[in-house]
Amino acid sequence: MKTLSLYSGAGGIDLGFKKNKFDTVLAIENWDKACETLKVNKTASNIICDDIRNVNFKDLKKKYKFDFIVGGPPCPPFSKSRFYLKNKKRGMDDEDTHTLINYFLAIKTFKPKAFFFENVHGFVFKPHKAAMEYFEKESKKLGYNISFKVINCANFGVPQIRQRFICVGFRKDLGKFIFPNPTHSNQDKDDNLFFLPWVTCKDAIGDFDYPLKEDKDKIPGSKDKDLLKLVPPGDNYLFFTKKRNHPKPLFKWRSRYWSFLLKLSPSKPSWTIQASFSNNMGPFHWKNRFLRIAEIKRLQTFPDSYKFSGNFIDQWRQIGNAVPPLLCEKISYEIKKQLKIK
Repeated sequence: MKTLSLYSGAGGIDLGFKKNKFDTVLAIENWDKACETLKVNKTASNIICDDIRNVNFKDLKKKYKFDFIVGGPPCPPFSKSRFYLKNKKRGMDDEDTHTLINYFLAIKTFKPKAFFFENVHGFVFKPHKAAMEYFEKESKKLGYNISFKVINCANFGVPQIRQRFICVGFRKDLGKFIFPNPTHSNQDKDDNLFFLPWVTCKDAIGDFDYPLKEDKDKIPGSKDKDLLKLVPPGDNYLFFTKKRNHPKPLFKWRSRYWSFLLKLSPSKPSWTIQASFSNNMGPFHWKNRFLRIAEIKRLQTFPDSYKFSGNFIDQWRQIGNAVPPLLCEKISYEIKKQLKIK
C-alpha cells in the first residue's frame, strides 16, 4: 500500500505500518530534528520538511498516487493541559486546528482507499464536540465509513498506560473497519484468562537497571528532590495529601499536574511518556532518577536500533510525541486483513 504520512514526527506510525507492507512513499513533517530522524532511519522514501500549509497537494497529485493516508495532527487544541490554560482557545476555536483541516484536504485530494488518524483521547471530550462533528461530517462528505475508539496502548502489549483516540476510515465501497480485540489486560482488576497480563516496566527496561555517570549529573525533582525519594513506586505527589492520610500533608488534593513527582512501578506499565521534559514532572525511574532515552524508546516500543536526532530534549520530545509502533503494527495488521491486501 503506497502511503502518505502527514505530521510524521519521528515515524512511530510509519514504523508500525511498515511491518504490514504499508510503504511510506512520502512523509510531511515541519520540525527539522524529526525530519533528520526520518532520514537517518530511512522511514520514508521521500520527505518534505515544511509546514503543511506550504504544501500544494494538487501539485503532489501530479507526481504521487496514494492508497492510504496516516497521520496524527499536533494535539494541543484537544489536550487535557488546555483545560488549565485560561488564555488559550480550545478545540476548533484554536488557531492550530488548521492541522485537522489540512488532514482532510489531503484525503479530498488523493482519495485513498482508507486512512488512519490518531490524537489525544481529549479529542472526544465534550468541549471539543465541534471537532468531532467536523471529523464525522467531512468523512461522510468525502465518502468514508469511519470507526473510532479511545484505546489504552497497554491493552495491546505496549508497556505504557497511554490513552489515544484512534480512527480508521474505509472508502464506503470497502466496508467499515472493525477494531481488533485487546491482547492484554490489567490482571489486578480483570479476571480474564483470555488476555495476557500487561507488560510491565521491569519487563521492558529492567535490563537497564544499572547506574551511569549521567544519572549523577542530572538531579530529578529539582527543589522537591528529597520528596521524590519518599514517593512509593507507582505513586505521585498525592502521597503527601490529607486524603491519603499522610501525617504531615504538603499538598492539597489534585492541586498539581498528575505527573508531578510521578514515579514508575517496576511491576506495572509506565505512565504516559509526555513530549515535554521537566525536572519535577515524571514519570521518574523507581530508583529516583530520570529515565534515559534508551528507556523511553523501549516504553514507546521503538527498536533499540532506531536513532533519534538532536540533543536530549529534542529526542525526548520526538519520542514523547510519537504513537507506539507496536500499537500501529497491530492495527495495521487488521486493516491489511480487512482490506484483503496481499
